[in-house]
Amino acid sequence: MGTEHQITFFLRESAEPDPERRAAAAKGLGRIGRAEHAQVLVDAARDPEPVVRAAAALGLGRLGVPGTGDVLIGLMADADPRVRRRASVAADRLALTGPAVTEAFGRLLSDEDRHVRLNALAGLIRLDAPGDLRVLVRLLGDPEPAIWGHALKLVSARMGEEAVVAEVLRTARQGSVAARVKALEMLPARYTPRLRDSLLSGLRGQAPELRAAVARRLADEPGTAGVLLAALEHERDPDVARTLLHALARSGDRRALTMAVRWLGHPTVGPLAVRALARIGTPSAVRHIKSAVTRSPHPYVRAVAASVLGELGDQRTAGLLLLLIRDPDERIRIGALDGLRLLGDQRLPRSKRRAVVEELVDLLVADPGLAWHTRNALTGYPEALPRLRGLADHPSGEVRAAALSLLHEADVDRFLAHLDDPDEPARYHATLGLGRYVREHGALPPGGDRAIELLTALTADDSRRTRQSAAEVLDALRR
Repeated sequence: MGTEHQITFFLRESAEPDPERRAAAAKGLGRIGRAEHAQVLVDAARDPEPVVRAAAALGLGRLGVPGTGDVLIGLMADADPRVRRRASVAADRLALTGPAVTEAFGRLLSDEDRHVRLNALAGLIRLDAPGDLRVLVRLLGDPEPAIWGHALKLVSARMGEEAVVAEVLRTARQGSVAARVKALEMLPARYTPRLRDSLLSGLRGQAPELRAAVARRLADEPGTAGVLLAALEHERDPDVARTLLHALARSGDRRALTMAVRWLGHPTVGPLAVRALARIGTPSAVRHIKSAVTRSPHPYVRAVAASVLGELGDQRTAGLLLLLIRDPDERIRIGALDGLRLLGDQRLPRSKRRAVVEELVDLLVADPGLAWHTRNALTGYPEALPRLRGLADHPSGEVRAAALSLLHEADVDRFLAHLDDPDEPARYHATLGLGRYVREHGALPPGGDRAIELLTALTADDSRRTRQSAAEVLDALRR
């Protein structure tokens, strides 16, 4: 059926008793009709059936005939949400402008239908118009992320206006819980003193998300540690407790010790409680961290405690951390390796350092799956270099790569030997090592002429990072 026959069919269908057929006709005319068919759609916009009016709005948006904007604005106030939804989309699609359009979109900000509210926000963003300020700020608490996200965009763009700031402040004090949280997050810190009374009441509020937002707000305020400590003492929600502990951990307030210990047994708050104890740093706090390493039922708490012990630099913990790198739980092994890395930066006695190096190198060979965690731990122990040189030819590609990554420029022959390694990680780190040598010396070492051929081949390697590294070495050689 040709276009003209289809148009004739739709025109005939637009007068049928069945509303579904009239609606289909309106949609069809919007898709293939011409300007002279706009009146049929205008008439359909007055149809007693909502399904037909919605189809007329859709058709008018598709047809795009000048002069039909007023009809769409009228449909944006229709009693049926389906009609309002179609009309608001059509008005935005046709890029309608003017006070009447802005007013219509602003009215729809309070619509019961979430799709209509979203369309209204999209239209106001296009028009660069805020609509009703109080309604707009209230939408910060809308449960639909797309809606409060668009509202946030409109409000944020006007935070330089006094009236907008006043409304956001009012919402931060008296709005719905969700709207208060968003308002607190977007207000600059300089407004905190003006919110102090409402913030203190928010810490005692029934909604955990509001208490957490208030705690974040007060975290950087001088003189609030006592308030946060009191809140933490009565807090039972883990998310809020984590926020409060985070704020107190930064200050190292010793009064937080008892509350931090109380949360050590929680699987998600426990790690932050460990870090709070580390910031407190008293002998009692350290004893609780050591206890968590060995007694906590939660692997991640034990892992963080192991890492923190290394950060604290207590030489007596080296033996404990060495035991933990053989723990059955991988998370604990990783935490212990991180602790040994941090401990390596401290002034461990030579005898203890030697024992740590032996254990770490043995672990590198025994557990290639943790090769890079072990490698990172070894960065703090230059004494490992002689044994690492021997691992540059280990059967495991991960072990070879880890060893090559820790070798020095004096080991350039080993870098050259692994430019054509069958394993990509080893090729990559051999290329990086050679690059360090070339940048330092400005040339390849004697006898390294074949490296040019290998590096050129590596610029076509399957690995992007290896290709890039090889190209950088060749470029440095040319310069």
